[in-house]
Amino acid sequence: MVCYSPEILREVRDKFLVKDEDTITVTYPKSGTNWLNEIVSLILSKGDPKWVQSVLNWKRSPWIESTGGYELVKGQKDPRVYTSHLPLHLFPKSFFSSKAKVIYCIRNPRDALVSGYFFLSKMNVTEKPETLQQYMEWFLQGN
Repeated sequence: MVCYSPEILREVRDKFLVKDEDTITVTYPKSGTNWLNEIVSLILSKGDPKWVQSVLNWKRSPWIESTGGYELVKGQKDPRVYTSHLPLHLFPKSFFSSKAKVIYCIRNPRDALVSGYFFLSKMNVTEKPETLQQYMEWFLQGN
């Protein structure tokens, strides 16, 4: 289970050292994160699928804002690859003085909305929207 906490978010923002060799994939949730991570992994492995097929996606490019992902990133060898859904004000401050590469993937908001609705409707980790209309209201409010 992915765990998030205010302490991890503060540590990532204030203390995590982004290295010049890092590649960070950044997306809004339900906007192609896993697809992007698969593509980046294949590029880094020069198209050899062995690494992609033998290591789970979330271990190849962990979410830096999750407790388990943060620990995985700190233990990665260079060059590190990791993922984030963090908004700019929570992003690691050290990034802004680094030469790290960021790949930002966007998706049509209507598609992200529908994908998010069906994803959350099947999850048991948060309040479920009763209707697509309710989810759209949450989405538009930034919740």
